[in-house]
Amino acid sequence: MLNFRTAGESHGKALIALVEGVPAGLRLDVSQINAELARRQKGYGRGGRMLIEKDKAEILSGIRKGVTLGSPIAIIITNKDERIDSAPEVLVPRPGHADLAGAIKYGTRDARNILERASARETAARVAAGSVAKQILARFNVNVFGHVISIGQAFCECRGLGSGDIAAINASDVSCPDKNAAKRMRAEIDSAAKEKDTIGGVFELIAENVPPGLGSHVQWDSKLDGRIARAILSIQAIKGVEFGAGFASALIPGSSLHDAIRRAGKKIVRGSNNAGGIEGGMSNGSDIIVRAAMKPIATLYSPLESFNLATGKKAPASVERSDICAVPAACVVGEAALAFELARAVLEKTGGDSIREAERNLSGYLKQIEAMIG
Repeated sequence: MLNFRTAGESHGKALIALVEGVPAGLRLDVSQINAELARRQKGYGRGGRMLIEKDKAEILSGIRKGVTLGSPIAIIITNKDERIDSAPEVLVPRPGHADLAGAIKYGTRDARNILERASARETAARVAAGSVAKQILARFNVNVFGHVISIGQAFCECRGLGSGDIAAINASDVSCPDKNAAKRMRAEIDSAAKEKDTIGGVFELIAENVPPGLGSHVQWDSKLDGRIARAILSIQAIKGVEFGAGFASALIPGSSLHDAIRRAGKKIVRGSNNAGGIEGGMSNGSDIIVRAAMKPIATLYSPLESFNLATGKKAPASVERSDICAVPAACVVGEAALAFELARAVLEKTGGDSIREAERNLSGYLKQIEAMIG
C-alpha cells in the first residue's frame, strides 16, 4: 500500500519524507519535487522564514538512474535555519496553537518541545511526498490543482476551473486567477498586517480525469471522501472540509441537488457536479472537488492573553516568527494531500508491482466499464 511518514522539526537539521509502496519503473523527477516546494514557499503575506529557507529535496533511496525500484523512497530537505538546541524556551502558550495542549500531554513547561514538530514547516515534507504522488497520477492522466477562493472577506466567484487556468493561478501571489478578486485579497492581508493580526481563508482543490470506482462503500474507513477529508484536516490550521456543494447541500431540495445521470455513447455524463465527484464513498467519474477552510495563524504580533507555565502568572502569548496569511501555501499542501490519497486509491484499484503493470490493469478496467455501459 502506498503510504508516507514524515520526520523533523521546524528548526532541526532537516525534514524527511519516507514514501513506501511506489511501484517500480516510475521515472521520478526531483526538479518537479523542488518546483512544488518552491510553490509552497510563495504567497502574499508570508513571513521572514521564507527568505531564509530555499527548500531543495534530495532523494536518498528507492531510485536508480532516476527510476523507482519499488523500495522505500527517502527524501530529505535540509533546514538552513537550524537552531533547535539554542532556540529559547517558550513558556507562554499561544491561543489557537498546539502549545498548551501539547505541553500538558507531554508534561513539559517548555512549549518549544511541542511547537517544533507542530509547526507548519513540517508540510514541506508532505509536499515532497505529494509530488511523488502527482508523478504517479500523471501516468494515469489524473491531474490535481488548487486555487484560493477567499481570504478574509474577499471572495472570488471562480467556478468550473480546469487545467487551462493553472498558469494564471500560479502567476498570482494569492493563487487566484481573478485579478480583481486577487487585489481585494491582498488588501485584506495588508489590513491584517497593519493591525498586527492574521487572516485565514478558503481554497478549492480539483482532480481531473479521476477513474470511477476508487474507494469503497463497504467499510467506513475505505470511503474515498472520508480518507481525503482526514488527510486535508490533518494539515495545520485547517478547520473545515466540504465536497461539491458541501454545506449548501443541506439547503437544497434533492431534486435540485443530485446530479442527473446520462449515457453519452460509451461514457456516463452528469448535468452537474454537486456531489463533488464522490458518491457512496467512491469516485463517480466526475472531477473531484474539495474545499478547505483555514483559520488565521495562531501567532499574533499583538498577542492575546495567556499565562506563564513556569510562574503561573498572566502574560501575553509568546511570539514566534510567522506569517500574516498562508492560505496560498496551504492550498499547495492541500494539493499534495489530495494527490496522495488519490494515488493510493488508484494503486489499490490497479494493483501491480511496477507502474507498467498498474497502467495495464487500469486500461483493462476502463475497457470493462465501456463494455458494461455499451
